[in-house]
Amino acid sequence: MRNGRLILAFVLSSLLAAGLFAQSGKGTQTGGSKANSRPATAKPTPTPSPSPETAADDTPMDGPEIIVDTKLVTIPVRVLERGGRFLAGLKKENFKVFEDGIEQDVALFSNDSQPFTVALVLDMSYSAKFKATEIQNAAIEFIDQLRPEDKVTVISFAEEVIIQCEPTNDRKVIYSAIKRTQIATGTSLYEAVDMTINDRLRRIEGRKAMVLFTDGVDTTSRRANDFDNLRDALEIDTIIYPIRYDTYDDVQRIKNNPGSVQLPTGLPGSGGGPPIGSTPPTLPTGNKTSPFPFPIPTSGVGMGTPSDKGTTHEEYAKGEEYLDQLAIRTGGRIYVADTLGNLGNAFSKIASELREFYSLGYYPKDDATAGKVRRIKVKVDQPNAAVKARDSYVVGGPKKKKA
Repeated sequence: MRNGRLILAFVLSSLLAAGLFAQSGKGTQTGGSKANSRPATAKPTPTPSPSPETAADDTPMDGPEIIVDTKLVTIPVRVLERGGRFLAGLKKENFKVFEDGIEQDVALFSNDSQPFTVALVLDMSYSAKFKATEIQNAAIEFIDQLRPEDKVTVISFAEEVIIQCEPTNDRKVIYSAIKRTQIATGTSLYEAVDMTINDRLRRIEGRKAMVLFTDGVDTTSRRANDFDNLRDALEIDTIIYPIRYDTYDDVQRIKNNPGSVQLPTGLPGSGGGPPIGSTPPTLPTGNKTSPFPFPIPTSGVGMGTPSDKGTTHEEYAKGEEYLDQLAIRTGGRIYVADTLGNLGNAFSKIASELREFYSLGYYPKDDATAGKVRRIKVKVDQPNAAVKARDSYVVGGPKKKKA
């Protein structure tokens, strides 16, 4: 018992001495003196809000010190002299950028000939005005006019959307991808644009452009619509160049005399699917209120009867307006190609324009909630100069998964 008390007394005295020693300030502290030490608890990393420059599924880097308050808004800008020639040699101080009327500080400027990632999206539906070989040859000529460092992803669509190749600057891979495209039935234009923007271009950094070859009329999309396409175009920093061709007269001939049309062997309608001219199945449709100045068409299947979608004047007018809006909202330009000659000319002009851009970037001074439209105005201090750039963007929000 006596020994137990002695041991207990020794332990208590040791603890008391240790406590007094620590209070005297002579102990060791990690990270320096008590006055300069930081709390050991790390601050949590906030999740940044998605923006036109950040994919919706991006996540912040690990680490307690990474805090993202704002997102860089980038704007590709072309400046043209009177007569339409590109005005080269401008500097950062020649530009002013305004967002919702408030001047912004230009944080990024480049007048270098930077490479583009180009999404070449080809409508290969059976209503196409051109033959497959004509489309392929014109597309290959377009590729030949791009710079060696430019990357290209080739995407084709009829009813199905096919990624023919991922972004690459290997010309042999690109040529092979273009030559694999085939004419087929159906036109899932909205799904092709949705996949290109959200599954491909949204995750790519740097300068981006989409060259979209189509008549603008959709007949078979079920998982995407024009309303969402136009909203997404405002969110992403990609220039869209539609090349539109008019197939209305050809579609009328097919619709009014379906027996005169012979599909290539192996395509739907030639034994592998419903024939052109047959009544398509009835699909459920929904109503959506649109802020855009034109109605949103509902989806249908196939073509060949007066009740089928994609065959009326109204739908062609809506398709033309849809392509116009894609160009306007992204700072691009629409081209019309009703002959093989002006198809090649359209591709050539787009390739030339892609070498004539300045890059401006700024961090918005005002925060904005997801889904809000912000108006952009770019000015240049050069007389008789015209500025070509997008005039708005939408603050990005979480993307909904497609059903």
